[in-house]
Amino acid sequence: MHYDVLIIGAGMSGLAAGIRLAYYGKRVCVVEKHYRVGGLNSFYNLGGHKLDVGLHAMTNYVPKGVRLAPLPKLLRQLKLKAEDFALCPQRMSAIKFPDRTVRFNNDFDFFVQEVIDNFPRQADNFQNLLKTIFEYAELNLCAKPVSAREVVSSIISDPLHIDMIFCPLMFYGNAQENDMEFGQFVIMFKSIFCEGFARPQAGVRRILDVLVKKYKACGGELKMRCAVTSLKCANGRVESILLENGEALTADRILSSAGYVETMKLLTDYNSSKFNSNAGQLSFVEFILVLNKEPAEMGYETTIVFYNNSTRFDYRKPDELVDVSSGVICCPNNFQFENPLPEGMLRITNLANFDLWNRLGEEEYNAQKAAWLKATLKEVVKFVPDFRDSIVFTDIFTPKTIHRFTGRINGAVYGTPNKTKTGRTHLDNLFICGTDQGFLGIVGAMLSGISMANLHVLQKI
Repeated sequence: MHYDVLIIGAGMSGLAAGIRLAYYGKRVCVVEKHYRVGGLNSFYNLGGHKLDVGLHAMTNYVPKGVRLAPLPKLLRQLKLKAEDFALCPQRMSAIKFPDRTVRFNNDFDFFVQEVIDNFPRQADNFQNLLKTIFEYAELNLCAKPVSAREVVSSIISDPLHIDMIFCPLMFYGNAQENDMEFGQFVIMFKSIFCEGFARPQAGVRRILDVLVKKYKACGGELKMRCAVTSLKCANGRVESILLENGEALTADRILSSAGYVETMKLLTDYNSSKFNSNAGQLSFVEFILVLNKEPAEMGYETTIVFYNNSTRFDYRKPDELVDVSSGVICCPNNFQFENPLPEGMLRITNLANFDLWNRLGEEEYNAQKAAWLKATLKEVVKFVPDFRDSIVFTDIFTPKTIHRFTGRINGAVYGTPNKTKTGRTHLDNLFICGTDQGFLGIVGAMLSGISMANLHVLQKI
């Protein structure tokens, strides 16, 4: 079977690319190894509970009517309306370090004042940082990588102030230990602080349902449970794509959202020494907790807390199974929904070590999940009300879970630190989109698929 474009992976990026291409008459097929779309941002049912994985919140939220921002651009490119995603804004979020809390919502001026109130001696420096951020061309695909730590440290002199800015940006999209590429720093700063958080009441299901429906309406083909086993290459091109069921497909161009190194491993002439050094190392464990009451009933109305229990923030692969010293506490109930969610819920995310988790046998694996849940809860209740007696159901996924369901090497959610901004590979007709192309967040992932489809397919007409 021959296609104009074949897309590997039915996550946000792959589906968005598929919609864009199918809308303009391209014969497109998205192949997905899993039985459910979504990739790193999906959903499942367990124990009678509807649970999301990956998505805490969509970044880049702006109210309907705003045009010059990533979200409305995305909607225009996909021929969708703002109502299709049914996004509800956050109430209030916070960055909490010992003896210091900086709050933020979807009002940028509020955040700026919070920063100035907490760091009055840095007020002028912070304004200079904002000027630098707003003047930077973060979407320039050819820009030379620059250390965000170096740029920010040259402007802000207080290490605590710097760490509190970096904490949420790193947890929500950074693949590099203790630093970020400055363009990615700018993308995440704008998406979280200048724009903001929102979530559909039905969670990630709503977004994925909209994308799949639109893709099929445009004539796109979707093959589920069709893992790609190899890409046959010759003469500097991918000649054919072999699926797990033995089927061989051909396409003029291939877009892969499976990750850069993961895609290179599919090549019949794969050279491990050439590509393995680019594999991402940062992964996470997430604890999903169902409660017998709304968190607001316990006096807790914060949407997301980014916490750190020491004066310095250490964002790296931990030496133990889990690093409980910092993390993310998300309360899906605490968005501005018209109607309450059917049950109370909290989600806690911490950095984790894939290698250590992957070595465990089944019995020890389950024992360690239970032990780290207890350790994490002990730390988290220092930052939120003690809800432990209200927990009625838990589920835990680890880096091993991420690897098993997504194929991501090392369970690295954010992929390689070395992004392929142009999407180009050494093969003429194979391109990278999604996390490893370099646009971050849910909206960023979809815009990555759209941008690579525009650049490498539609502009070729």
